Amino acid sequence: MLARLDATDWRILKELQANGRVTNVELARKVGISPPPCLRRVRALEEAGMIDGYYAVLNERALGFDVTAFAYVGLHSQSEPDLRAFENRVLAWPLVRECHMLSGETDYILKCTAPDITAFQDFIINELTSAPNVASVKTTLVIRRAKFEPGVPVALAQDRKAAATSRRRRTG
Repeated sequence: MLARLDATDWRILKELQANGRVTNVELARKVGISPPPCLRRVRALEEAGMIDGYYAVLNERALGFDVTAFAYVGLHSQSEPDLRAFENRVLAWPLVRECHMLSGETDYILKCTAPDITAFQDFIINELTSAPNVASVKTTLVIRRAKFEPGVPVALAQDRKAAATSRRRRTG
């Protein structure tokens, strides 16, 4: 479906990414179409898997979660069953907010959010380092967040699509 996204679809995605609570009427006004086709497009984008869901971004510190940290995890074995077993274990750890498998020296990076350093330390000692197949853990504490922009750079995706279309026209 990516190839079939037109400029209006991209505008819809950009607006929804900026404000998932926007009403359909307001969204339609912002992207320059009437509400019924706007709603059809949003539903089509959802059905195509371009929109995974809608959620509120909570303020960690205001809710008492003062520590954000990253844990770099190395495993003894990288066989597929061992990777799946580790990932399944991660799903049960509430302090882990994101988990990404990496290439290179570290197998996984975990983004953790905790109420305080003691809770984070307890998690590292009692849960993470003692988990089966975990060979090494290195942690870093976040001092401050300099940028937070969830989602994708929609403008960049639009530019890439326009460039590809232009190349096809020239070579076609």
